[in-house]
Amino acid sequence: MKMTLALLSVSDKTGLLDFARGLAALGVKLLSTGGTARLLREAGFAVIEIGDYTGFPEMLDGRVKTLHPKVHGGILARRDLPAHLATLKTHDIPTIDLVCVNLYPFKATVARPGVTLAEAIENIDIGGPAMVRSAAKNFTGVAIVTDPSDYAKVLEEMKANDGALNLATRFDLARKAFTHTARYDGMIANWLTGEPEGVEAAPENSAPVPSPFPERLHLAFDRVEILRYGENPHQEAAFYRETEPPPGSIATYRQSQGRELSYNNIADADAAWECVKTFPTPACVIVKHANPCGVAIAAGLLEAYEKAFQTDSVSAFGGILAFNGEVDTDVVDAMSTRKHFVEVLIAPAFTEAARSLLAAKQNLRVLEILLAHDRHTLELKRVGGGLLAQTPDDFDVKPENLKVVTQKAPTPAQLEDLRFAWRVAKFVKSNAIVFCGNGMTLGVGAGQMSRVDSTRIASAKAKNAGLSLAGSVVASDAFFPFRDGVDVLAEAGAAAVIQPGGSVRDEEVIAAANEHGLAMVFTGARHFRH
Repeated sequence: MKMTLALLSVSDKTGLLDFARGLAALGVKLLSTGGTARLLREAGFAVIEIGDYTGFPEMLDGRVKTLHPKVHGGILARRDLPAHLATLKTHDIPTIDLVCVNLYPFKATVARPGVTLAEAIENIDIGGPAMVRSAAKNFTGVAIVTDPSDYAKVLEEMKANDGALNLATRFDLARKAFTHTARYDGMIANWLTGEPEGVEAAPENSAPVPSPFPERLHLAFDRVEILRYGENPHQEAAFYRETEPPPGSIATYRQSQGRELSYNNIADADAAWECVKTFPTPACVIVKHANPCGVAIAAGLLEAYEKAFQTDSVSAFGGILAFNGEVDTDVVDAMSTRKHFVEVLIAPAFTEAARSLLAAKQNLRVLEILLAHDRHTLELKRVGGGLLAQTPDDFDVKPENLKVVTQKAPTPAQLEDLRFAWRVAKFVKSNAIVFCGNGMTLGVGAGQMSRVDSTRIASAKAKNAGLSLAGSVVASDAFFPFRDGVDVLAEAGAAAVIQPGGSVRDEEVIAAANEHGLAMVFTGARHFRH
């Protein structure tokens, strides 16, 4: 069915004039509202103003424009029902064949500092979603376009089909439209149900700061791909991305080579990337089963890699490798020399020469991600019948915030290693114990039910790797409940410890540190990771 009348009413005017030009060239008349109509008229288009079309002016400061039977009748009438068409004829309502609408910028409005509740309310679109839903419901006879990125392909198909769009295209546009309005309403509901109590007393002047935890949480994700399977081959899986993922997050990766990513690849790559981003100097992180098994910083990436690999070369096999700088041929050659099999290699950039060498490793998945530090507003975890939500763990203790609790204070060099170890411990599953020295991990104990067992495992890892713990430092993600963990790490050769403190047995633990001649500092905050 050839389209003859299109209604255009958009807040985002990107590409609008080109779209209107294409429609007009196909003989489609243009019906429009407010600012959209003004823009089209100034550009020289013949456009019918909505008020002239309905016989009613826009009113109530623009709150009522398109909520009229002549608009919705023309959109909703079924073209295959003679009774519907007869009703339109009786009331002199033409059919509207294409609706191009996108909605008031509510998200941009509420993102402004100091926005008032009244301003937010005025940017809740009413007529727009009504038209979108009407057109989407009647997709068998109407095309609904909500995304400027669809303008070109809509025009291309219309040109190829004598001004018509096929049913499959209209159905796809309708599905996209319902998603558009659902997310718009979800965004508004999230913001309003996150409002603190009492704002209704003075909505004109209130500038509330919404809670990060709305009473009704609506989430929006787009499916990126169906994965081969989940954590195990008998589980089905898919990868979804936020509609606007934070810059520098794993969801923004660009894969330049290798096989498709698996469920476990993505989960482990996220752990490696989030860890390596926290270091301001050249760093390398190797992750296996969601835990760092080797982390190091150095003057350059090659040295950082060599140090990280040395921590636990056995666990590094088949792991995820992440760098926070441009990878060159020296790093790739070092991987090859060690016959280091890696599932995924991540970096913000690769030299062209490095790419050429990596191309020979056809199964290696190579990801590029912008080195940015934006974080998710909320971290989410599914549980049976529910969802846990929390703000990200962004705590990074500064030297001036550390509290020395022992008779001996750490040296400046030890203090640097303690802060390094503390950063690593944040990404190790609890209970976490991390031995470090000279900007590298020496032994990592992860995920044990007992902290003293994590300490023993970390010490044994270092021994197995042939690394000395004499003079090393240790980070514990939470407090030591008993002195036994301190006894074990002192016996292994540690010289300084960083931990949150806060145990009822802190005095006993501090006394043990003094007995062993250890320096111990408290951070006042823990880094549980479950």
